Amino acid sequence: MTHITLINPNTSTATTAMMTDIARKYLPAEATIEGITAANGVPMILDEEQLGAATDGVIEMGLAKSGKSDGLIISAFGDPGLELLREICDIPVVGICEASMLEASLGGRRFGIATVTPDLVGSFAGKADALGLAPFFTGTRLTTGNPIALAADPQRLHAALAVAVRECFEKDGAEAVIIGGGPLGQAADDLQHLLSAPVIAPIRSAVELLLSRLTAPPAKKRIAR
Repeated sequence: MTHITLINPNTSTATTAMMTDIARKYLPAEATIEGITAANGVPMILDEEQLGAATDGVIEMGLAKSGKSDGLIISAFGDPGLELLREICDIPVVGICEASMLEASLGGRRFGIATVTPDLVGSFAGKADALGLAPFFTGTRLTTGNPIALAADPQRLHAALAVAVRECFEKDGAEAVIIGGGPLGQAADDLQHLLSAPVIAPIRSAVELLLSRLTAPPAKKRIAR
């Protein structure tokens, strides 16, 4: 039986439960998933300093679960510790930011991000560039108001994100829009079903990418001649 661990780099156990429940919906019946929460840090990552500070906790949690899991999901939109964890783990590791960008840009599709965290905008552009997707990235549109207060009010959050999504499409020329943020997972999941345009929910993207890597045949080793 396939067992997956979802790593929440934030300290909110409620957010962990929400994200794990969303991920579970996209798993086959024979797969199981557990969510684990950072012991130190902040309830919601709001800037690049906090994103960087989350790396050590992600590595620690990932290593602790790597021997008991078939795959790991880093569920913070910024993928702290992703590359390092891949280097030291012998199981597939995916991040919700990378997975959603890969899905959003399929076929050369132009994509934007709608989110609540202005101080992370630079890291989103950097991620698109690192993945070789900068030519397809149309930029980030932000909601207004305090991100934490907004995230705690589902009705206001949905309405504010819907506005930002429309701006991505109408003003920036995006052909798909990612809802950027692990704590925004429920809003992302809802909006992808409510809006007719392509809205990408990062947790679903990560689950689907991880499953594809778990079922892919092992790469053939080259034989030296």
